[in-house]
Amino acid sequence: MAITGPIEDQLAIRALHDNYADAVFRRDAADWGALWADDAVWDLAGTTVNGKESIVGLWQGAMGTFAFVGFFQQTAAIVIDGDTATGRVYTNETLEDLEGNLRRSIGRYEDTYVKRGGTWLFQSRSFSVLKGYS
Repeated sequence: MAITGPIEDQLAIRALHDNYADAVFRRDAADWGALWADDAVWDLAGTTVNGKESIVGLWQGAMGTFAFVGFFQQTAAIVIDGDTATGRVYTNETLEDLEGNLRRSIGRYEDTYVKRGGTWLFQSRSFSVLKGYS
């Protein structure tokens, strides 16, 4: 897989990734949730959640267990086909729980995107941990 398709769509999907990372750092559920299609699916390391409302609810619950979350990502692939696309993103996270314990992980998202009303959104994200550290 490579990065292919119209440049303006490539940039918009990269911005989608950047907005996702920024919303995680800021812990902003409204901004984070706005990046998902209403009928999206999130597979978070084996836990599958359907629909934007449920996805945001799970995310808010998880974020409440951390004092700090650092989230960095690297876009690795985008293949655009009209108003749909697929992609891959690698992540590097630092998580501090409420007791001050740190965890780090390197992961991968396999994504599908959909363009609705001129805006690219996550249609599905499937996350897997590639390496975890305590």
